[in-house]
Amino acid sequence: MSPVTIDDVEAAAERLAGTDIVQRTPVERSRSLSERCGADVRLKMEHLQRTGSFKTRGAYNAISRAVAGSGAGTDEPAIERVVAASAGNHAQGVALAAADAGIDATIVMPESAPAAKIEATRAYGAEVVLRGSAFPEAMEHARTLTDEPGTRFVHAFDDPDVVAGQGTLGLEVIDQVPDADAVLVPVGGGGLAGGVATAVKARSPETRVVGVQTEGASTLSESLAAGELVTREEPDTIADGIATGGLSDLTFELLDEHLDETVVVSDDDVASAILLLLERAKQMVEGAGATAAAALLNDDAVDELDLAGETVVPLLCGGNIDVTTLKEVVTHALVDRDQLIELSVRIDDTPGTMGEIATLIGGERANIRTVRHERSRPDLPVGDADLVFEVETNGPAHVDRVLSAVREAGYEVEWTTREE
Repeated sequence: MSPVTIDDVEAAAERLAGTDIVQRTPVERSRSLSERCGADVRLKMEHLQRTGSFKTRGAYNAISRAVAGSGAGTDEPAIERVVAASAGNHAQGVALAAADAGIDATIVMPESAPAAKIEATRAYGAEVVLRGSAFPEAMEHARTLTDEPGTRFVHAFDDPDVVAGQGTLGLEVIDQVPDADAVLVPVGGGGLAGGVATAVKARSPETRVVGVQTEGASTLSESLAAGELVTREEPDTIADGIATGGLSDLTFELLDEHLDETVVVSDDDVASAILLLLERAKQMVEGAGATAAAALLNDDAVDELDLAGETVVPLLCGGNIDVTTLKEVVTHALVDRDQLIELSVRIDDTPGTMGEIATLIGGERANIRTVRHERSRPDLPVGDADLVFEVETNGPAHVDRVLSAVREAGYEVEWTTREE
């Protein structure tokens, strides 16, 4: 017997139907991604949940079921407190579900968790404890806080009730896109993917379910290849929501049974997906939430999955992106597009030269963000200096005009952020 069945998922859906803290999220077609990969791409906008993530589904199902089944008429004391470990999204889901049930919540988060997720968790009423540099250390500490009677540990993915709750997202997808050929699901600990795969395969067996991970956290494909669980102590990815370090026995069993395929994408693919979704779909999605869409920007993954002509549903499962991460993603994209460049100009170190070069750059309608004066480089002749400008442009053609203007004025200039 599977540890989570379609009956469990449908029972979870009935519980969720009785609350307003979990919403039915919309599906929208993405013309940009459809043209990019030659498929009909429908985005499941799960990042529009109240907490910005699918995690509320599983947390609510687990907590509401535990509270309803505890106390009177049982040998167990009533549930008064829940404990969880999370990199951020599960934390918010547990905090909100606990508040709705009228019980306390203590959430252990790694010290590297995004500040926005920490503050949001506190805002939902939970006590937040920061421990360790990564999720596994936070999990280890959280386990030590569950000894008191009336305390229930709510695991982010190694919990059948949590997985069943996440699986309700799969029911929605098949209801909204009944002709879906493939559903793309990001995989961290496997709770979402395990639940969704269970639901999709029960309702629409011909629909493929594809698990997507990043290179720095690809424990699913490694575990499937090894035939046993493979873990990483410190996964390395900008998709912090799926940086769990591995699956559980429960989720590995579900994915081994129901998942059709797996693909691995790079952090660059994820960054590109975040930016494309922001610019084209007008949706702000975090790294983990953009991972499924990132597979559609990876040529090898598109070829491997043979998606041409199919109806494809990537799950945008989270929208809680940290401002610092967003800045890094945007800066990376601007450099890649030649819209943010660095120019090094060799000068005679005399008064007025910096102003003259700044005037040349400004005359081409380019914006100088920063400038620094380098006088101590070992290769500099006595009396010379390098002026290093960080410049905003409209793209490659604009860069060429700026370079020409500076060179025509007699200065030696090097475009240091790109080989010419």
